[in-house]
Amino acid sequence: MAGPLPVGDPAPADGGLPDDLALDPSIPFSVYLHIPFCRVRCGYCDFNTYTASELRGLKQEEYAGTLKDEITLARRVLGDAGALRPMSTVFFGGGTPTLLPAGDLARMLDAAVGAFRLEPGAEITVEANPDTVTPAVARTLADAGVTRVSIGMQSAVPHVLAALDRTHDPENVRTAVDASRDAGLDVSVDLIYGAPGETLADWEASLDEAVSLTSDHISAYALIIEDGTKLARQIRRGEVPAPDDDLQADMYELADAKLSDAGFDWYEVSNWARRSTSSGTAFDKRSRHNLAYWRGSDWWGFGPGAHSHVAGLRWWNVKHPAAYAQRLAAGESPAAGRERPDDEARLLERVLLESRIAEGLAIDVLPADRRERVAGLIADGLVDPASALRGRIRLTLRGRLLADAVVRALTD
Repeated sequence: MAGPLPVGDPAPADGGLPDDLALDPSIPFSVYLHIPFCRVRCGYCDFNTYTASELRGLKQEEYAGTLKDEITLARRVLGDAGALRPMSTVFFGGGTPTLLPAGDLARMLDAAVGAFRLEPGAEITVEANPDTVTPAVARTLADAGVTRVSIGMQSAVPHVLAALDRTHDPENVRTAVDASRDAGLDVSVDLIYGAPGETLADWEASLDEAVSLTSDHISAYALIIEDGTKLARQIRRGEVPAPDDDLQADMYELADAKLSDAGFDWYEVSNWARRSTSSGTAFDKRSRHNLAYWRGSDWWGFGPGAHSHVAGLRWWNVKHPAAYAQRLAAGESPAAGRERPDDEARLLERVLLESRIAEGLAIDVLPADRRERVAGLIADGLVDPASALRGRIRLTLRGRLLADAVVRALTD
């Protein structure tokens, strides 16, 4: 299970937004639907997820109906505030959304569409474990309006999957991709690098396999050791080695080179999208939902532990599925707390997020004294000089490896 929720102000029982919230109808609106169920808990994971043995007070088969109750509440809250907008993206995340019957996911999506409508061409993504995507599941998702499946591949090497406590059959990744393709869905695959015992050759094998799948999008995330996880305890006891920063840097550089050669462009530090054969760009295959987060758009996160953001107001739901269901059954908002970050905190977040994407951060959003630091970042090879001349901070490959250092330089 994830760590503690943030400390914030109490959230009202009716979920209402503050009267003085400055709502902008031109800002895109996204929806995140959290499915908190997993068959097993991976050793590295600190997401708000639960195995069957950890669930008390809520059955998986009841979850779709419970989440629909929050959608009804959100429709009322946003309608009362005059902030109803059609959804530009929808994302089912978890957990493992495809542990639920595809029909349950379709019911949730139908409820969201009924409450908010969809923009033309909206992106609708479902995360999936490779073992759970059959041709029938893929067809049901496509028929429901899903446009994209994100498959948790993580690695093609059995001993690396074992180190991550991933239990899926590596052969099923290709089966899941093929089933999704046959149903007309776009496909993304997720990879993790830097697991205990993983070599550069292991990582290269995983990259080669991912490229061979002809997916539209590949995410490659460095393994981060989160406090409270099984893997953190194993490292603390000396049972497995901690990730090697230098090796992870080599792995990132290898990923960028191989993916670029295979026709992918990076558009966020950990994400690459396949170039369109018609336009020569990766624009059409980027995850528009994740870009909504990085650009600071508005979204409502449904489900236990989910976070939301509307016009600078942030709130988060109670964590446990049973507590979440009890709140909604009582006609109350499941929000546990909320906050309105001040201008300095919002600037920090904007720099942190927008500096990670390929289009970069507008230099003029920085205070004058911090703009002066851009020259030093260019001299250090962290920021592209041509982009800076055009008024944007765009990371070089070295800058992507040291993105946190760039953020510190621009905000400290």
